[in-house]
Amino acid sequence: MKNNKIVILDSTLRDGAQGEGISFSVSDKLKIADALDKFGVDYIEAGNPCSNPKDAEFFAKVSDRHYTTAKLTAFGSTVRKDTAPEDDENLRALLSADTKYITVFGKAWDLHVDCILGTSLAENLKMISDTVTYLRRNGRTVFFDAEHFFDGYRANPDYAMEVLKTAEKAGAAAVVLCDTNGGSFPDYISKTVRTVCKSIKTSVGIHCHNDTGCAAANTVFAVKAGAVHIQGTFTGIGERCGNAALTTVIPDLQLKFGYGIVSDERLATLNKTARFISEVANVRLPANLPYIGKSAFAHKAGMHADGVAKEPRTYEHIDPSLVGGSRYFLLSEASGRSSVLPKVQVYDGSLTKSSSETKAVTEKLKELEHMGFQFEAAAASFELLVMKELGRFKPHFEIDHFRIISSMDSLDGHAYTEKANALVKVRVGDRYEITADEGEGPVNAIDKALRKALEVFYPELKKMHLSDFKVRVVSTNDSTAAITRVLIESTDGERTWTTVGASRDIINASVIALTDSLEYMLKDRQSSD
Repeated sequence: MKNNKIVILDSTLRDGAQGEGISFSVSDKLKIADALDKFGVDYIEAGNPCSNPKDAEFFAKVSDRHYTTAKLTAFGSTVRKDTAPEDDENLRALLSADTKYITVFGKAWDLHVDCILGTSLAENLKMISDTVTYLRRNGRTVFFDAEHFFDGYRANPDYAMEVLKTAEKAGAAAVVLCDTNGGSFPDYISKTVRTVCKSIKTSVGIHCHNDTGCAAANTVFAVKAGAVHIQGTFTGIGERCGNAALTTVIPDLQLKFGYGIVSDERLATLNKTARFISEVANVRLPANLPYIGKSAFAHKAGMHADGVAKEPRTYEHIDPSLVGGSRYFLLSEASGRSSVLPKVQVYDGSLTKSSSETKAVTEKLKELEHMGFQFEAAAASFELLVMKELGRFKPHFEIDHFRIISSMDSLDGHAYTEKANALVKVRVGDRYEITADEGEGPVNAIDKALRKALEVFYPELKKMHLSDFKVRVVSTNDSTAAITRVLIESTDGERTWTTVGASRDIINASVIALTDSLEYMLKDRQSSD
């Protein structure tokens, strides 16, 4: 492992908060800061105390916490033009946040100096110098973010470099090169960072946005070119297309290039930490995110699954456990017996890939998927399928018949309310139960009627309810006679499971999925029946 220390500044609570749909409460920010410290980042850029009362409140409340790894960092801009630092509202707010570390950004692109600030190039340099000097004089360690540096260097390299040297001379602990528009590529980033590192003696940092999909790669190449201070957001959230995802950058540098970023034990909590932060942020992690996405170590094609079962390195670039991930096999018509085998071995450990039972389950899986079923997201239905093919399944009930009557009642001549009544007759052993109920639509009605009938025999079903219902038309070429697939998610308050049904009749597809859902809830009874 390389000894040169790379420091991580996480900007989830500042830059990440600027992403569309992101709105952290003060409580959210405190929880995320706690998680980032536990993971082991060096700095947490927690917000701009001058921009909104929420950030100011956060800095007031976080002062009671004692972090073991992370140092809190306040963020703000350089002094306004024609203003003395001691009279600048932004700088006063930064000092009032009472953090030892402060990040300030200043313009490094002459276009911005002229069009945005409306001042001279010389005045911009003075603003940078005055700001860093003033904060240093007040006992703060300053990181200087050279905003739009790479665009500025492309347009006017001499001036962009003068911006960095001005911040360095004023006492900045690091000058951070920002690809603010996210439009640069690794070759240009690498070449430019290498040139900067030859002229700047203080630490050089990198801050990349993801507008070309290269933020993580740009960050990695910047480090290889000499940058030692990395900025990003933990899961890549941020303005527009987001920031460099530290969940990609950190394992890239540590596992691929040998840099010592965090301990192996902390790296193994990468998935757990990312999921916690996403849950607090109320953001669903994309399944295909490197290292932390649900699909990062998922295998679907039969050849891939077979290869991984024999030797994981054939189709996995790292051991999933290094980042707290886990391998799993997706089940579909593309699956081979290697994907199915772990599922059947749950019931019979002696079975092999060559066993007739394994072959039978595989063939049944492909047959049903050809009919419109899909088990990739319906593990509960697949488990029941395996039990049936292995002769381990005994149905707890049978639906003798059901009838549904739907009606649409006019409210005011324009809006309508849908009501449905369902009648169901079920058989349990040699006993029958006939029940009716009303619901908001036919599926809700049959669900309530079926559950009411079965609760006579199985009272534990009272704890179960549907939590999600999804419908997809599979074969659109058949118009109204197309195959419809229904996915139903159910929960008993402790577990959650998903079942699937498919039919040319949406009600029938729903009943198939409902039946599987109820049987899955009852399946553990079989060992005691």
